[in-house]
Amino acid sequence: MGSSVISADTNFGRGSGDSGTSTEVSTWSKGDSVRTGLAALLVVGLLFTAYQLSDNEGTGVNAALSLLIGSALGIAFERGRFCFFCIFRDAIEDRDTTPFLSILSAIAVGAIGYAVIFGQFLPDTSSDRLPPNAHIGPVSTALVVAGLAFGIGMALSGACISGHLYRIGQGSLRAYPALFGSLIGFGLGFKSWNTLYSKSISDAPTTWLPHYLGYGGSLALTLLLLALIAVVAIKFGKNSTPLSNPVATKIDLASLRQSLLINRWRPLTTGAIFGVIGTFAYLRIEPLGVTRQISTTSRTYFEGQGWIPQNLDGLDLMAGCIAVVSTAIVNNGWLILGIVIASFAAALAGNRFKFQQITWRNAITALVGGLLLGWSSMIALGCTVGVLLSGTQSFALSGWVFFATAFTGAWIGIKLKLHKL
Repeated sequence: MGSSVISADTNFGRGSGDSGTSTEVSTWSKGDSVRTGLAALLVVGLLFTAYQLSDNEGTGVNAALSLLIGSALGIAFERGRFCFFCIFRDAIEDRDTTPFLSILSAIAVGAIGYAVIFGQFLPDTSSDRLPPNAHIGPVSTALVVAGLAFGIGMALSGACISGHLYRIGQGSLRAYPALFGSLIGFGLGFKSWNTLYSKSISDAPTTWLPHYLGYGGSLALTLLLLALIAVVAIKFGKNSTPLSNPVATKIDLASLRQSLLINRWRPLTTGAIFGVIGTFAYLRIEPLGVTRQISTTSRTYFEGQGWIPQNLDGLDLMAGCIAVVSTAIVNNGWLILGIVIASFAAALAGNRFKFQQITWRNAITALVGGLLLGWSSMIALGCTVGVLLSGTQSFALSGWVFFATAFTGAWIGIKLKLHKL
């Protein structure tokens, strides 16, 4: 098959897995066929596993759907390079704000979907009730500190928790000490929870915008705020890459493969995909989040060792990525498995899987950064997916506070060059 040339920037910045250079469509080699075939087998394996889970009394349909949702997330994370720290870093350090628009797109699409669902679940917003299971948390000093710590943890470790999960699929070795550190960090969070709860969190307001503005007003305010942020980001982005790749001059199998498997997906499209997935996840199972299984594993182990309090004041009554004591895989665990395997399949098909070099130095910084990620995720009741995305989409003020403080923490870490340690 002859080659079809596309002069295309495949990266939109230098997020995880980006080469930083433009590429041309080449002929589909035998190696490409083998890698794509292996990736397809992995996807088929995920589908078969989901089918088996749905037919199992111990897991059921929710576990199967969680695995499928995680698989969709894994592909979107990897193909869109949807790494929050990479996006923040590109905007702050390189003044390339095009990837940043994917976050705004995800919030906008998700907010529209949530507004529709909320209207069915809770049509009257005048009472004190909140939508079931939505990630609407208290706005406290502890949340501000947690957001700042999370941003600094991202800078030290090189990614947020979801970023480390999908980077495993790309061959990142730093992800392992970072995620191990987050397990310990969650334990430290449980250890400090009761003190922080009594001093800061227990009396903090849980502000949900529809209580004051209704769904229409909350959605309008959210979209207006996103538009204003987008305008500021675009003006700030002096070195921003184009929003989209040039259209192929010839449509054939090679150019189709280039668009689907090689070129970085467009930021607005990637964000919209996350918004749709988030809406579906909330409708069928629970709001998106990637820390519930990690925090459950941490809480179960540390409580079993007697290192953390058995009674965590008020925690089980709150909304968010809340840990339970369990030795079984919770639905969120199947979601995480889907993210890792599907991101590996996407990276393999696009020939982006490559083991990242690891040294004692960057392993230690990843571990320390992971500690901060875990501690802050426990205190904030989630991470950039569970609090930032699911929270803002739910019209929770806590989501916006975490967005602002995590970005600020990342800015501090980048200015201190912690990401280069």
